[in-house]
Amino acid sequence: MDEASVKRQSIDIEGFRHQGPLPGASKVGPLVESSIIVPLNPGTRDLPETFEEQAANLFSHVGAMLEAAGGGWDNLVKLTFFVADAAEGRAKLNPPWLELFPDPATRPARHTIEDDPGQSKVTCVFTAYIP
Repeated sequence: MDEASVKRQSIDIEGFRHQGPLPGASKVGPLVESSIIVPLNPGTRDLPETFEEQAANLFSHVGAMLEAAGGGWDNLVKLTFFVADAAEGRAKLNPPWLELFPDPATRPARHTIEDDPGQSKVTCVFTAYIP
């Protein structure tokens, strides 16, 4: 693929929109990078109360963005989470992670960073490779 034929494509999904002028993710060639993904309930600006509900929304948004970009969970390279408490975040993210990626030989990379996720308990960004 030559540089002239590579065009950037904004990836947006129904039920998830940033308030500012940025897409949910961006794809150039096979590379997909997300903007920050916040755990709002789909189609609303409402934030669930529990970490588990927020994490479920993040996984739902990520899955929908991967699909909108032409791929799926097998194309995920890395998922980075931002949480207020890293130990708690890891413990609460492990159950859905293991459900999505039961085979340790094929899991994507993951990084959990202790940071202030604002009003959310958890936010994330991802990188995917979708040929």
